[in-house]
Amino acid sequence: MNPALKDVSDLTAEQAASELARLAREIAKHDRAYYEKDAPVISDAVYDALRQRNEAIELAFPDLKREDSPSGQVGAKPSGKFSEVRHAVPMLSLGNAFTDEDVADFAARVRRFLNVPEDEAIAVTAEPKIDGLSASLRYEKGVLVSGATRGDGQTGENVTENLKTLDEIPQALTGAPDVLEVRGEVYMSHEDFAALNRAQEEAGKPAYKNPRNAAAGSLRQIDPRVTARRPLRFFAYAWGEVSEPLAETQMGAVERLAGFGFKVNPEMTRCESVEAMLDRYRAIEEKRAALGYDIDGVVYKVDRLDYQQRLGFVSRAPRWAIAHKFSPEKATTILHAIEIQVGRTGALTPVAKLEPVTVGGVVVSNATLHNEDEIARKDVRVGDTVVVQRAGDVIPQVVEVLKDKRPADAEPFAFPHVCPCPLKTPAEREVNPRTGEINAVRRCTGEFACPFQRKEHLKHFVSRKAFDIEGLGEKQIEAFYEEGVVKEPADIFTLKARDAAGELTPPIHQREGWGEKSAANLFDAIELRRTVALARFINALGIRHVGEETSRLLARTYGSWAEFRKAAEAAGEIGSEARQAVLDIDQMGETAVDAIGRFFAEDHNLAALDRLVAHVAIEDAEAVAAQSPVSGKTVVFTGALERFTRDEAKARAQSLGAKVAGSVSGKTDYLVAGPGAGSKLKKAQELGVSVLTEDEWLALITE
Repeated sequence: MNPALKDVSDLTAEQAASELARLAREIAKHDRAYYEKDAPVISDAVYDALRQRNEAIELAFPDLKREDSPSGQVGAKPSGKFSEVRHAVPMLSLGNAFTDEDVADFAARVRRFLNVPEDEAIAVTAEPKIDGLSASLRYEKGVLVSGATRGDGQTGENVTENLKTLDEIPQALTGAPDVLEVRGEVYMSHEDFAALNRAQEEAGKPAYKNPRNAAAGSLRQIDPRVTARRPLRFFAYAWGEVSEPLAETQMGAVERLAGFGFKVNPEMTRCESVEAMLDRYRAIEEKRAALGYDIDGVVYKVDRLDYQQRLGFVSRAPRWAIAHKFSPEKATTILHAIEIQVGRTGALTPVAKLEPVTVGGVVVSNATLHNEDEIARKDVRVGDTVVVQRAGDVIPQVVEVLKDKRPADAEPFAFPHVCPCPLKTPAEREVNPRTGEINAVRRCTGEFACPFQRKEHLKHFVSRKAFDIEGLGEKQIEAFYEEGVVKEPADIFTLKARDAAGELTPPIHQREGWGEKSAANLFDAIELRRTVALARFINALGIRHVGEETSRLLARTYGSWAEFRKAAEAAGEIGSEARQAVLDIDQMGETAVDAIGRFFAEDHNLAALDRLVAHVAIEDAEAVAAQSPVSGKTVVFTGALERFTRDEAKARAQSLGAKVAGSVSGKTDYLVAGPGAGSKLKKAQELGVSVLTEDEWLALITE
């Protein structure tokens, strides 16, 4: 087995050395992406897991610790875009705590080191851990002389002129020591972040992923005038070199910084027990969304500065402080409203409109509530404080209601029984004819008469897994649909001709957000998609219960559009041999066959199809390799794949006759695991499924 997939306790010395080398390279790569480029490519949880594994191996094999070990590194070296500033006192990182037990262990280590009796309290400050960019400000005789980023902890980037543009950073201090280095965090509020992204989109520029990236990118602009236009803020919470002590305690020193005119965090408190520390952690976590800025945990610091001096440092972090991190996949926020959205299959989906909060590195303002039964079961109400979860690429969801935080006037949510479309068509819950059970989803009965469903069908039609028309995404489709420019798929392929004939008023290039070049690019992109693979075409139709995998299966089975259409039109003939032939396809169920039959039984669907087919060429499906090492095998891909994208991996496997599944079960033959593999890897190991690295998978399929 690949050493990267082994438990630390199972590693040989040779494998441990190999793993430490891999982890050093991997962590250094991600440090550069995060600190130098302000563009992380993995989540904080995956990054923390890499560091934890490195530290666990070093603990088990201390003689193998490398000179370039990540456990001794802080941040990343300066990028070279700015001149360098050498920190008089290093700007180190913090150790992490992830559980209550970790916090108790931290407190116990401090007590043992200082040899303080159990009956004597050791005061600790607790404050929100701001998710921004660390900066150090040097004042000499009360005047700001330089400002720098943390860099690698020893040397940072000189961003003095940029920092001077921040309103919350004083240019001069009164009553300060002759030499004072003030340290803190540059950040961006949720409100300012949303406004910045709106401005970015209006200017045709990419939106920032989260406030931390926006703040870091704004501060590290070459031109200070650009930074000055960005709404950056600053919290002071520490210091570096000082010519005289600020106070005798952490709390006192921070209060003195406030007296100099710096903004300090009002949530900072003093705790005298582990229980008080954990209570403060939970209180801050619950009010996280209401703070108005991103935090990713709580920082505990021993309050007495003489204790801090005695405790000193270990590796890259102080012994007297630790960061208690929040779950990277969960956050607490406020539910402001419940909106009903109608999908392309008529499903009425309740969506929670939230106070924005960052979860898993992404700002979340909407979350699914699944269906009306789920709302009733959890008793979700407008105004509730809720826990939101976002794991990997999964759509954020409301997983818990904190009912002790519920407003007194919150009312139970009444789920609508009519579609919110202008037709006000009845929305019903169907009865499954095979089980007799009522389906959980309520659906609009208007089907293609419902404008919401028509619009969602069009969005699906141009999506990445369907026709994938560059420059024609959901936003553009929505605008074109509302303006009557595109009402059905065929309209997309007549767009250029109608525009040239003057049938569109105004023409595309004169509409908001468009110009002559972007309009020409759109027409070119549409031309490129006049030829489409059969599987993509079937998927693009948006037939209920016929998704990407079923579309591939049908394309492989029938080979051509003509053969598929012939079978599809016969699928609705109950009891016919033609229908049974479709049912006999391996992995095809009655639900999908019924949906295909209904779709091709509608005259208006067939008419729309004929209009569409007149403008496109549908390629026959490629023959699947009948004999390959993985033909007939079931494979699951997990982790951050590096040798190929997830879509490439799936397509290659299917072309070789393999079945690609999304979850691991006893029927899984292979799990291909990239870095950061988690629960799927664990389950595969428990079930005895063959686990392969990407290189081992490539070797297998190229035999």
